[in-house]
Amino acid sequence: MIRFVVVCLFIFVHIYSGTAQELIQIAEAEAKSAATKIHFKANPNTANYNITYHKLEFSVDPKVAAISGKVTTTFTALDNLTTVTFDLDDNMTVTSVTQNGNAVSFSQNSNDELVITLQTTLNQGNSTSVTINYGGNPTSNGFGSFEVNTHGTANTPVLWTLSEPYGALGWWPCKQDLNDKIDTIDVYITAPEQYVSVSNGLEQGTTTTLGSKTTHFKHQYPIPAYLIAIAVTDYETYSHQVSHNDNNFPIVNYVYPESLTSAQNSTLVTVDIMEHFIDLFGDYPYKNEKYGHAQFGWGGGMEHTTVSFMGSFNRGLIAHELAHQWFGNKVTCGSWKDIWLNEGFATYLSGLTIEHLDGETSFKSWRNSTINSITSSTSGAVYLSDVDTTSVSRIFNSRLTYNKGAMVLHMLRKKLGDTNFFKGIKNYITDPNLAYGYAKTPYLITHLETASSLDLNEFFNDWVYNQGYPTYNVAWHQPTTNTINIQVNQTQSHTSVSFFEANIPIRLNGTNGEVLDLVLNNLTNGEIFVENINFPVSSIDFDPDYHLISRNSTTTLAVENNPFVLENISLLPNPVNTDLTIKTSKNIIFKKALLYNTLGKEVLKSNSKHINISELSAGIYFIKVFTDSGNLYRKIIKE
Repeated sequence: MIRFVVVCLFIFVHIYSGTAQELIQIAEAEAKSAATKIHFKANPNTANYNITYHKLEFSVDPKVAAISGKVTTTFTALDNLTTVTFDLDDNMTVTSVTQNGNAVSFSQNSNDELVITLQTTLNQGNSTSVTINYGGNPTSNGFGSFEVNTHGTANTPVLWTLSEPYGALGWWPCKQDLNDKIDTIDVYITAPEQYVSVSNGLEQGTTTTLGSKTTHFKHQYPIPAYLIAIAVTDYETYSHQVSHNDNNFPIVNYVYPESLTSAQNSTLVTVDIMEHFIDLFGDYPYKNEKYGHAQFGWGGGMEHTTVSFMGSFNRGLIAHELAHQWFGNKVTCGSWKDIWLNEGFATYLSGLTIEHLDGETSFKSWRNSTINSITSSTSGAVYLSDVDTTSVSRIFNSRLTYNKGAMVLHMLRKKLGDTNFFKGIKNYITDPNLAYGYAKTPYLITHLETASSLDLNEFFNDWVYNQGYPTYNVAWHQPTTNTINIQVNQTQSHTSVSFFEANIPIRLNGTNGEVLDLVLNNLTNGEIFVENINFPVSSIDFDPDYHLISRNSTTTLAVENNPFVLENISLLPNPVNTDLTIKTSKNIIFKKALLYNTLGKEVLKSNSKHINISELSAGIYFIKVFTDSGNLYRKIIKE
């Protein structure tokens, strides 16, 4: 029997609390208590219908690790159907199933499937509803998807659910794959009347009968199964109001009584962050309902649609989970291989919140910390393999899915420029083919390419689909007072990438305090850039503001044009029309010569001292002559 034990790993890694190191420590701590492998595979038996509606009626008591429920599902056939299959852990017991009020036969199997035999064949394009009565003790009790615990000095019972990635089937019959969103849900939570219940969407009202209270929530936006959640305890509630750019809705906070004062002091910033995200990415996706927080018993958070479950109320966590309402909830990763489209974005938006509220210096520190996390190991890709998706710890890997995903987005921002980058991202998040649906990485690439008119295939191959990072050595010298030659050499931490194409930030520092920032579009290893300047350079800095994923990169002053080389090598004639001759003394051994245009691109290579340049266009070139005694840089003019 396959068990889908969803553990605390992913709960913690949804936090970003200010530094990448804190994120790593949380992920490492939780990984020790996580199941190593989750063997869920996409279920082909649930791919032949689309769910349009769920009525979810749950009866729970936060003192008891059990649930009884009635789930009514309306679905449309994509093929002619005689049976319909739902995902449900076989630890749960189904007691009856009806279709349109009539009892129908069903079976549960060891593949964690509930198979229902329909009354008659449901033809393609037609719809029907089934109602499932079930109950039991959810398998993952104590670890994740269905949790009963206590809080406060009074040990008050608290119950919550958290189903990402594979845990929804542990506590209710659903369709777990990332290929269908439910158009509308009604959630009815019945619990002892002293408790407050919370779920997705807007609260519609409560009814009390014989010591029990039923709370009704309605959510009218498309939602995947893993983002549906409930929580029950003695919550105190309070609200903030958002009114910004045609967005008018409450932020409803459900907090433990003992946390009320501290939470009220922490959550008001949500309004500022919300307004900033609206300005960048468009309307809050669920503005006709609510946003909110519900406190629960772990140290991180989970971005359930319209109500994030929060282990604390630090600003980084607030920003991260709020960001998911756009990136992960409105547009959801179309496979767990593309999980960075959820988590990389949410992590980067935590960084953007630092930039917005604290300024560039703090944002620079965040980038430095994030890069250090990414490069703490030499391998690993942002995009997951099929095998990777069987491991919860790999899906929610803080170094790769979160931090590298975030810094890849920052590098794209620098490559495209703010205008094109944010235009492309906003177009992606509002694309009618993706909004309230699913997306995979190529869809993001297309929108960024359209906004920028750049070909980004090589960038994504290097930085997303393959592994590792580059280390640079940047050699420079100043042959004249108004030019500087910069040679960029690169090694790679992993063999999956032969060369990382990147924009390389370089800072030139002058002898009299001058500063000039350059960005070198590095396309080949050993590439030489010839730049015009107007001051003598004393030193150069590699990526001083941490815009590029790299590690242990260095700069060196190249020993070029030393007096011995200058005296013993000559270039004739110069200017030159057809044939250039390199003359050396007998004390120097010639190795090779390279010619570059004024953009630093290599245009000719010669292993001979006699070079025919007749095919080059007239203009200025630079030649580098390699010898056993040193190298010569010289400007030549082609007539």
